[in-house]
Amino acid sequence: MASADRPATRLATRLSFLVAGFGLACWAPLVPFAKARLAVDDAVLGLLLLSLGIGSVVAMLATGILSARYGTKPIIIAGGIGLALMLPLLVVAGTPVALALSLLAFGAALGSIDVAMNIHAVEVERAAGQPLMSGFHALFSIGGFAGSAVMTALLSLHLGPLGSALICSVLMLIAMAMTWPRLLRRTQAQEGPLFVLPHGIVLLLALLAAVTFLIEGAMLDWGALLVIGAGLVSEARGGIGYIVFSIAMTVGRLGGDAVVARIGDRATLIGGSLLAVAGLAVLLLAPSAAIAIAGFLLIGLGASNLVPVLFRGAARQTAMPTGLAVASITTAGYAGVLVGPAGIGFVAHAIGLPAAFWMLAALMCIVTLSARAVTRKI
Repeated sequence: MASADRPATRLATRLSFLVAGFGLACWAPLVPFAKARLAVDDAVLGLLLLSLGIGSVVAMLATGILSARYGTKPIIIAGGIGLALMLPLLVVAGTPVALALSLLAFGAALGSIDVAMNIHAVEVERAAGQPLMSGFHALFSIGGFAGSAVMTALLSLHLGPLGSALICSVLMLIAMAMTWPRLLRRTQAQEGPLFVLPHGIVLLLALLAAVTFLIEGAMLDWGALLVIGAGLVSEARGGIGYIVFSIAMTVGRLGGDAVVARIGDRATLIGGSLLAVAGLAVLLLAPSAAIAIAGFLLIGLGASNLVPVLFRGAARQTAMPTGLAVASITTAGYAGVLVGPAGIGFVAHAIGLPAAFWMLAALMCIVTLSARAVTRKI
């Protein structure tokens, strides 16, 4: 196997994160259109989003096993191409059942590439002998910004949801064509069992990842509906908040390795989680669009380096093999970002969307309270 410490493999890893973030974010501005097209309420929309989460989680569980046997390259390629092919189907589905099936397949593609690219990233970082994880996750954030921005811009130009989705799909296919020849053929062989339930410190890391990713999922699937419902922005511009959130995540992660090296993992977890809680409060209490956007900004900055610190902990812990720990935390995290928003839909239907977001702020406090225990164990 060729060395993982090569510029080509780093580029391929970054492109994988970029495509995953781009594909997921392209869905964000399309959510209000899907809700209006199908004429469904928040509860039904939450159920539809659950289909995306189910597809993702099932694929993630399978990816942890398949990547140990066959490597991450074929899974990354299949996942990226799957995202590109399924995106247009999300905007032509004319019934709730058709949209549910499309979201199931879209989620499976997303889940596959998410797990595989993180395992690939750990291998590349290990070979490099220096922190790279924050930089890789920054490319996911860049993809999130680019996907939401491009889709919002295309919709604002009145190209229509389908035309906009097709253009974004072509961009993803081009990126995957560049990625294909540069990925590692096989990651390091895994010894021992192919599947182990998370335990020890890995279980706590997985829980914190689920909470942190749930916040990101809420910004993606419900952020636009929150500010639209409050009468702060129009439907066509509902994606602006997620764009700002993604920019803040990107800026925070681009400098994340330097920040962690200066203040440490524990201070990063405590300070970042508290800043995210403050941002949620600003968003929910905002009397104007400008202040609401400031809330998105604070949430993005606060949450930006929480996930990279948790993944670094997965690579350093000794309770489980590194590959299995990374797969477990990735699965739990993306379950939070994909399944969690479905739960928000049911809570929003019962007590309102703002109340559901206040519950998110309370959950983020768990990260703050757990920071000492997590950093003491790793």
